[in-house]
Amino acid sequence: MLLPEDILELIKGGEGYNLELKESLPKKLRELSMEICAFANAAGGVLLIGVNDENSIVGVEIDNHKRASIQNTLNEISPPLDCSVYELTVQEKVLWVIEVESGSQKPYTLSGSIYVRQGSITQKITSVDKMRDFFQQNNRIYFDEGVCSDFDVEKDLDVEYFEEFRSEAGLSTSIPPNLIVQNLRLTTSNTIFKNGAVLFFAKNPESFFDKAVIRCIAFQGTTKVEILDDKVYGGPLMRQYAAALQWLKSKLDVRYIIEGSGPRVEVMEIPEIVFKEALINALAHRDYYDKGARITVELFKDRVEITNPGNLVSAISSEDFGFKSHSRNPLVFGLFERIHMVEQIGSGVPRIRKAMLESDLPAPEFRTEGLFTLILSRGKLKRSGMKTREETREETREETREEIIKIIKESPKVTMREIAAKMHITPKGVEYHIRKMREENILKREGSTKSGSWEIMKKDD
Repeated sequence: MLLPEDILELIKGGEGYNLELKESLPKKLRELSMEICAFANAAGGVLLIGVNDENSIVGVEIDNHKRASIQNTLNEISPPLDCSVYELTVQEKVLWVIEVESGSQKPYTLSGSIYVRQGSITQKITSVDKMRDFFQQNNRIYFDEGVCSDFDVEKDLDVEYFEEFRSEAGLSTSIPPNLIVQNLRLTTSNTIFKNGAVLFFAKNPESFFDKAVIRCIAFQGTTKVEILDDKVYGGPLMRQYAAALQWLKSKLDVRYIIEGSGPRVEVMEIPEIVFKEALINALAHRDYYDKGARITVELFKDRVEITNPGNLVSAISSEDFGFKSHSRNPLVFGLFERIHMVEQIGSGVPRIRKAMLESDLPAPEFRTEGLFTLILSRGKLKRSGMKTREETREETREETREEIIKIIKESPKVTMREIAAKMHITPKGVEYHIRKMREENILKREGSTKSGSWEIMKKDD
């Protein structure tokens, strides 16, 4: 049974994978049994009656007759499901709490249909084939709901990232970590961490699931013949996301919009939002049961391909693709949702298409058979007022050399260390530029290092 302080912390986080809020008892009590069935098929959860959409406690009155009706509608769930229904006074107002654990006899059905939790939304699956495939065949449950018995919280938990997550999710620093773990349903009833929690919070989840990494590869041309760069990024899923995104930004053409004296604006040849959506989708929806493949980001001269194990789940038809969403890993998806990395259900693909269209780039290509692959054509940014990263670097180099030449003109005997001090850059930086200018016959040194002087061979035009 939850305590009032537990309820307050749950409400602060808002509706999500493990929490449903209702201001009053719905007219159709079947809505309650749908939500409870969905929680039982996932990681469990809590349904609070007496809390409005603004996360404010308004209280509710439920008499014995209505309580009996609630129990009757919950009894319609098959197989029978034990859950706690009780009232609780919080901030001097009465709430009703329905608390359910993750079911041990999945799948649970209501009138022949399976209800599942997708982020903060409850969805129904009706096709028998889709039901069977949805539970990974032979009654296998979601990978991220499985247990990782080897995980040692004292040794393996990435405490630094856990605190980052707490901050991004808006969870108070006064909440004990064990209560966060409990409220997010990261462990089983006997406190063993679930696979999804390990993927999200372990220092090295790849030590438990060796393919749970992102591999980033850059090729010379348009084929997989000559590799220019090959990196593998592990760690908590959000660390993998950030590393892969930074790798892409370092490789792709970036231009800068420069307007007046204001800050410059970066514009990637493929919009950054496209990669954000694609990488999060890959991490949230990949098939972690597939131990023979990992997420790959492949960079070619003319395109970028992002591939992850697992095709479309059977709950999503080819007609529904891009309009509906269903994750193989609802616990992982819910954690991403907590830190606002995923938004409306099924909206990622439309945002990718929209961003490519607005950048005058070819429409993205999605291959959903076998491995799920997104193919993005690279663009050529040639717009007025923009500069590439290399153009900006070249301008910076020229400005640095001009400043060095100016200092030498004023004091030909100046040393590299003195130049560095005047320009507020490192002596090695000065040494690099002077070496280049000597190689280009712009500068030469007359006499010894200590007592000699610089001579300018070619004036800057």
